[in-house]
Amino acid sequence: MPPDEPETLSDRFGDDPELQEVREDERFDEARVTQYLRGRLEGTDQPLRVGQFGGGHANLTYLLRYGAGAGAVEYVLRRPPIGPVAKGSHDMKREYRALSRLWRAFPPAPRAYLLCEDHDVVGSDFLVMERRRGVVVRRLVPAIFGGGADAAANRKLSEVLIDTLVDLHGVDAKSIGLESIGKPDGFLQRQVTGWAERYERAKTDAVGLAEEVGRWLLENMPESPDWTLLHNDWKLDNMAVAQDDPGRCVAVYDWDMCTVGDPFCDLGTLMASWFDRDEGGIGPSVMPTQTEGFLSRAEAIARYGERSGRDASAAPYYVVFGTYKMAVVLQQIFFRYAQGQTRDERFAGMEAAARGLFERAAGHRP
Repeated sequence: MPPDEPETLSDRFGDDPELQEVREDERFDEARVTQYLRGRLEGTDQPLRVGQFGGGHANLTYLLRYGAGAGAVEYVLRRPPIGPVAKGSHDMKREYRALSRLWRAFPPAPRAYLLCEDHDVVGSDFLVMERRRGVVVRRLVPAIFGGGADAAANRKLSEVLIDTLVDLHGVDAKSIGLESIGKPDGFLQRQVTGWAERYERAKTDAVGLAEEVGRWLLENMPESPDWTLLHNDWKLDNMAVAQDDPGRCVAVYDWDMCTVGDPFCDLGTLMASWFDRDEGGIGPSVMPTQTEGFLSRAEAIARYGERSGRDASAAPYYVVFGTYKMAVVLQQIFFRYAQGQTRDERFAGMEAAARGLFERAAGHRP
């Protein structure tokens, strides 16, 4: 490459489909990060190159590559989105606490190495963790797994989503010091009231159906089972699977809402974007659940119940809850866009998607 030509993303990182150039309004001072991390982590005395993982819609995630060639060392930096954030969300301290311990008992959890609370470095708290390589499946099944035409591969993807969640819910939180990461008593009620309050703070145009579903959730709460560790945002694109096996999970990401509480809340969150073939998908987290071979929603819930040993008869309530929660999340994202706190044009249609999910939540009520 001629010396007067700028280095491209491909020059820095090769062909990595998860990476993009850092968005202009989401850049940080790379010199300050270099200075802060030098000597704190192995390999950080080498030159730093930065790329951005472009798939997420909330926390900002960057690749830090120190050096080049066989001697290069990679880390992942995570920070909250730019601008004000909802209370209790995008919590880097919580994510660091979870990931600095969870890897010992739950192998798909990447290990977190460092938490920085000095806002002079990037403007917020941030953590640095290991990089896990795998295939992240989003709206479409990638070609490496048959592009949606391989029913056996599709079934494996659906099964690993459920089975890995069961594995997480089977972790003994006390054995790794995470039993106090949340308050399990009254968890479900706090969740319902908390998400209703978040909607009130983020709404840009009143949706009467949203308030109606919120009231229904409060009036029809089932009794929760024994508490477990929760991810709190369980979905396919927060997981990576092995390149040679769509049925083997190699990583689970986005632990900033990790807590302890009602395990069916995780299942309900997952079911919010698990659409059957006779339904239309809504929102940015639509999974390829309508491909041939993928478990139906009812089959997925039944598999969770069978493998976990928990009575899943109250699952329809949690599907309503998870769909309502997902609608509020999209409304929060749109609110940041409407307020000019982000210029990411992917967020322009979030209000309409949120409205559609509120309608879907209402329709899921048994």
